[in-house]
Amino acid sequence: MIPWQHLDSARVPGDPAELRLMKRGAEFSIRLGQNELMNSRLSGSEEALATLTCERLAAHRAPVLLIGGLGMGFTLRAALAVLPANAKVVVSELVPAVVAWARGPMAEMHAGSLDDPRVEIREQDVGRIIRDARSAYDAILLDVDNGPEALTHRMNDGLYGHGGLAAAHSALKPRGVLAVWSCAPDDRFARRLRDGRFEVEEKRVRANRGRSGARHVIWLASRTVRDRPHD
Repeated sequence: MIPWQHLDSARVPGDPAELRLMKRGAEFSIRLGQNELMNSRLSGSEEALATLTCERLAAHRAPVLLIGGLGMGFTLRAALAVLPANAKVVVSELVPAVVAWARGPMAEMHAGSLDDPRVEIREQDVGRIIRDARSAYDAILLDVDNGPEALTHRMNDGLYGHGGLAAAHSALKPRGVLAVWSCAPDDRFARRLRDGRFEVEEKRVRANRGRSGARHVIWLASRTVRDRPHD
């Protein structure tokens, strides 16, 4: 068995949590303490976050997307593969080292996606970007943690509460989609989405793109045309 190699560590801004980048052969892992947040062998559900969302944007001209969390870039690359040439994708990554890893030890895996002309990388809190926006995005994709329980960064809880969902609602254009990835179901969060005036679909997808293995959850919450942005 090839041993794991510790490549780098990085602090989460404003939080005592520390991320670690690990490598074993061609396999990468990003961990928080004893918890593995992502692994380069398991990309299926992160890719589905992008493809399921983009399917719902087929009628949108020049769609503008906000992706919360770069991670290993699975969601970004899957979105770029299906979006038109006039699309724009803003990627918000709170931890600058994650962007550095994407350009450094994991550059081959990211396959130049950060340099795609449709992509803008912002090293800042996605919650702030959302709160500052009004009817700006056709879709907001959130994969900033293990789901609504906010494991990595305590401020992520503000994304998933009533206030955070209201801000996301305002940041979306009519027919816009808020897509949220989670490692597990959360009935209370699904109810909050509906309480926040979203039409909600819940999808279960495989982590490894196969027919076996863990299932993750993706919520696809649509802002209806009749809704007006919050003041």
